[in-house]
Amino acid sequence: MGNNYAFLEKQYIGRDYIRICIRLVMAAFCFAAYVYERDRDNTQDLFLIVGFGIIGISIALLFLIQYQIKVQDKCVILEGLWTAKKVTIDLNSIVNVRKDVYSNFILNNPVYNLHRKGSVRFYSSGKDAVVLTDRDGLEYFIGTQRPNELYLVIQEEMRKK
Repeated sequence: MGNNYAFLEKQYIGRDYIRICIRLVMAAFCFAAYVYERDRDNTQDLFLIVGFGIIGISIALLFLIQYQIKVQDKCVILEGLWTAKKVTIDLNSIVNVRKDVYSNFILNNPVYNLHRKGSVRFYSSGKDAVVLTDRDGLEYFIGTQRPNELYLVIQEEMRKK
């Protein structure tokens, strides 16, 4: 196997806009509390440290890969973070591919290899997903930032002999 992938996408755990906004609001609260508590107590420095800690963790999360999606040799390969098990989906066993909305909720937790209600879910950020259905009826929801491209690449790989 070479490193020539038909599709490669990296999903980062810290690039979901809603989560970034939540962390920034928490940091802003800490900085506001620091300014408000300036002359009252000796613990006001703790708010400053926590605020900068939240900003630092947010910056680190922007570069932390949750999982990678690779399409190669009639397989969809999902590699997770550190000790997560590598998941390989053989496209020969897939009977249906479709684009869909991952969830109708505004806030979705990042998941990797979550088995739930007859489906396996992979999600980091965004609203779109590509859904693969295998012969047994098991659905794989793969959250992606580029659903059209992933959908077309998977269909092309399935047509190859």
